[in-house]
Amino acid sequence: MAIYTSGVIFAGVDTADKDCWKLESYIKRGGYSALDKILNSGMTQEQIIAELKSSGLRGRGGAGFPTGLKWSFMPRALDGQKYIVCNSDEGEPGTFKDKDILEFNPHSLIEGMIIAGFTIGASVGYNYIHGEIFEVYERFEEALAEAKKAGYLGKNILNKNFDFDLFAHHGYGAYICGEETALLESLEGKKGQPRFKPPFPASFGLYGKPTTINNTESLAAVPFIINDGGQAFQDKGIINSGGTKLFSVSGHVNRPGNYEVPLGMPFAKLLELAGGMRDGKKIKAVIPGGSSAPVLPGDVMMQCDMDYDSIAKAGSMLGSGAVIIMNEDVCMVKALERLAYFYHEESCGQCTPCREGTGWLYEIIHRIEHGEGRLGDLELLDNIGNQMAGRTICALADAAVFPVRSFTKHFRHEFEYHIEHKKCLVNHKWC
Repeated sequence: MAIYTSGVIFAGVDTADKDCWKLESYIKRGGYSALDKILNSGMTQEQIIAELKSSGLRGRGGAGFPTGLKWSFMPRALDGQKYIVCNSDEGEPGTFKDKDILEFNPHSLIEGMIIAGFTIGASVGYNYIHGEIFEVYERFEEALAEAKKAGYLGKNILNKNFDFDLFAHHGYGAYICGEETALLESLEGKKGQPRFKPPFPASFGLYGKPTTINNTESLAAVPFIINDGGQAFQDKGIINSGGTKLFSVSGHVNRPGNYEVPLGMPFAKLLELAGGMRDGKKIKAVIPGGSSAPVLPGDVMMQCDMDYDSIAKAGSMLGSGAVIIMNEDVCMVKALERLAYFYHEESCGQCTPCREGTGWLYEIIHRIEHGEGRLGDLELLDNIGNQMAGRTICALADAAVFPVRSFTKHFRHEFEYHIEHKKCLVNHKWC
């Protein structure tokens, strides 16, 4: 699988080198110089947060919340334990960027988390790693051991009277634990179910203590921002979408993989980097930000740029940056059936609208796909979605509804054909 970069996290990383993830390789690329800079230059917490704000770095896990602003919420003057937590629970279909950071450049994340700990006044950090990538978890543990042996973790780091410990936590593959408060519940040894907010983690997080939670990619970008300055990172992107972004490109392309490119790059250019459409097929549809992002028709997507505002204007979300590309042969009813099944299976069951609603959505779409669709099913799907979205503790119900609404909006004729003719419009076979 390809990794292409014109960005900052993978700059200089040769993924063909089996030792590229090791400390020695990271040091040769300038690793831990950002940590050395803040500890030896007298850079204050306020100055670090100011650099992050000027960088335009927004959360790379899906929400897109400004990272510097999030760090500023931490009550740094409050006595007692504080935590920094990395969300590496990458479970959304189509997303595989964080896995590659952990596998090929784990020290960038470790350094970013140490800097975050220094900035928010936390002496302990946790990296919550998705449960289905155990070999990556093991590699991250090895990287932690390297960093600790070299004096970058533990007591009196670089002899600057700064203590910070970092631990890896292996999840169990539950999609819901990608939601930050469900992740905290799981870290505490409880069932991974979302908490009511407020209180927010910045005031009541892990073990009831102030906690800042960031995505893997967000934290891995921090060392560059400290070394080169916030403006240098901002200049790599565009206004309101600073820096570079890792896009996980999958589907019917010739070179699926991770592509770290400047935010604002035209989608057509990203598709070109991925080798174009496989077998010369036409592009039919694109999910631009992970399976929970609304699908867009291919011709609409070809006019978009890969940044938060452009994708939002087109009617979808940049999300986690998982770009799922579908060609002309894809049955959109069958594709939606598979997505609906995923959200039905992954609902934690805490909220009735989500627990019951995701099941109803799947059953109706399954019926349509298998030749048992009824007149009024599309209106029923829309009605169920209205009773789900915005009515639950977390956004999983919304994530289940977005694909249903967008698939039936942009490709309604395919659903109507399935219902009327009991077979597929694309391949004309019985369902």
